[in-house]
Amino acid sequence: MFIKIGKSSPAIFLFLSSMSILSACSQDSNVDKNKNSVETIQKTVNKKPNVLVLMFDDMRFDTFSYRGGPVNTPNIDQLASESTRFDNAMTTTGLCSPSRAAFYTGRWGHKNGLDDNVELYHSRQSELSLDEGGLIKRASDAGYLVGHVGKWHLGARGTELRGAEIDLVQGHEPRERFTRQYTPTNKVPKIEGYYEDKLDKNGEKHEYYITLDGSYEDTAAYKKVVAGKKMLKQMAHDERPFFGVVSFNQPHPAYRVPEPYASMFDPKTVALPDNHLAKRVNKPLAQAGIWWPWHDVGHMTDMDWRKSRTYYYGAIAMVDRIIGELLQTAKDEGVYDDLRIVLLGDQGSMLGEHSLYDKGPYAYDELMRMPLLIKDPSLKPKTVNRQVSMLDITPTLVDWMQLADDGDEDGHTLIPLMEQGDKAEEGQPDVSLYAYEWYNGSWFGIRAVRTPEFKFVWNPGENLDEFYDLQNDPGEVTNLIKSKKYKKQISKMVQLLRGELNRVEDPAVEMLDHHAKAYL
Repeated sequence: MFIKIGKSSPAIFLFLSSMSILSACSQDSNVDKNKNSVETIQKTVNKKPNVLVLMFDDMRFDTFSYRGGPVNTPNIDQLASESTRFDNAMTTTGLCSPSRAAFYTGRWGHKNGLDDNVELYHSRQSELSLDEGGLIKRASDAGYLVGHVGKWHLGARGTELRGAEIDLVQGHEPRERFTRQYTPTNKVPKIEGYYEDKLDKNGEKHEYYITLDGSYEDTAAYKKVVAGKKMLKQMAHDERPFFGVVSFNQPHPAYRVPEPYASMFDPKTVALPDNHLAKRVNKPLAQAGIWWPWHDVGHMTDMDWRKSRTYYYGAIAMVDRIIGELLQTAKDEGVYDDLRIVLLGDQGSMLGEHSLYDKGPYAYDELMRMPLLIKDPSLKPKTVNRQVSMLDITPTLVDWMQLADDGDEDGHTLIPLMEQGDKAEEGQPDVSLYAYEWYNGSWFGIRAVRTPEFKFVWNPGENLDEFYDLQNDPGEVTNLIKSKKYKKQISKMVQLLRGELNRVEDPAVEMLDHHAKAYL
């Protein structure tokens, strides 16, 4: 169509002006759409992942059904099938506060300043220094919505003061900093009473095993489940990426569960390991110490030991239920598919191996090893058999969340192992370092180094060290430190220990040099 335009045609002029304006608006609209699309793509590319850490207290590595253990754990097994399994993960210290301080900071106690329990009698320390912001502060500073539910054990209000959202903080620590130490005065007469057959309710020894009144929903653990679910729901509806920790006291002794978990396993028929109640021959004297009242186990009968074990197994079955409920909430809220998950224990626990209960100044595998599953939905599930450390989790989380540097990292990221499996570190020494500096104000200074074949434990507070052939004596019953047959292997392990102490700048290496001359 042709339109003749003349000076005397105002209608036509208005029509063409309108068309021009519409065209310009259309072009601007397209530019805005393109700009919005680019911004959306950029946000997707730069979106930081949501991360959930599930931490459990004194949880051994060997009880789950996916590991061939005695407890049916379908929820943990399902998570394991979607994750990288680290079947030889090691804690830093078999004690709650220092292991957790290492996890949150990524540094050994001689660097982060915390190498003992806090808030407990005779301990020198009350908190992890606020100068050590750790993962909580680093994530908050990076724009993450940070929540922490449950056990912290690194000082009063520690998560809140590091940037966790106040309405996403729920714990049992004191609200006031630097409170007086908790002293287990009431536990002493209870232990003395057990020697006189003075038992607790239901004929039980409640310092070791307890049938709780009520049901699962009445437990302190379930309160943390409820708080954890609330945290996940709130995080799912926040625009910020989230970093959430749900930390449980279970299955820490005394082993305490309601029915049906209390009677889920028959103590009369439960299988016992070869090192159960093994006599400690040629072992450091510290292993016989009573560092907490319930370490006094002379009153324990065969049935008491068996019940302690079965109640622990019942606690693991309850832990599996806990995990199932939390992960189902993540699924219901639509965040599970992209959620990165870390499941770990802070250390293991003794259930009668070497006649020991709970934990103390030693480096046995039952205490030193811990469960570790890491789910990254962008990676294929696999099993890693190389030894890794709790300290390696921290730089892995830092890489995931793109957190700012805050000093030394004593571990290394696990992402290459998650991507490639064991071959990622093929040809590198397979070695793990462990320490036990203090227990509630008592100094031990223990350092241990482990390979898949051997373990050397240096006990600088005594005149007896330990060496174990893990292939022939996985229960670590026979201390071979004086065996001439293993002289070369002992020398090599001492050198490995020296190398690890130098790597992490541990000042204990100077003393080791003096003590280790006999082995070199």
